[in-house]
Amino acid sequence: MTDWPDLAGRLEEGGHVLPVRVYYEDTDFTGIVYHGAYVRFFERARSDFLRLVGIHHAELAKGVHGVSLAFAVRTMTLDFQRPARIDDVLEVHTSIAEYRGARLKLDQLIHRGDELLISAAVTVAIITSEGKPTRLPVALAEKLQRHLPDETFTG
Repeated sequence: MTDWPDLAGRLEEGGHVLPVRVYYEDTDFTGIVYHGAYVRFFERARSDFLRLVGIHHAELAKGVHGVSLAFAVRTMTLDFQRPARIDDVLEVHTSIAEYRGARLKLDQLIHRGDELLISAAVTVAIITSEGKPTRLPVALAEKLQRHLPDETFTG
């Protein structure tokens, strides 16, 4: 079965939430989540957010909507506040902060219950297979536009 309704998390008012369990492979020798693992958690959440709004990486890469496209991380600022440990169940929250032209800024937070563990400000660029910045096709841009916090879209 390939259609698990909760595998990609869920869309909520203001964004997306992805549950993540911490496994041994995510930790360092102290039993605390290794800092690089958080980057993987954030990446999964961004990918699943896009998937749930109807933007699929495989379709972009194949050029289903025109030329071959991809999202590339341009900047990422992380603020580590508290550690996570093995077997913790975390929630990765993703929301769009800004969408302009070929650039998408996202805010991402990882919580354990009500406790904020880490936050990230991420800017991704929409690029062609040649690495040139470009805008999303209108139909895909409209899918993102529905999840903006306000009318900040300037496609």
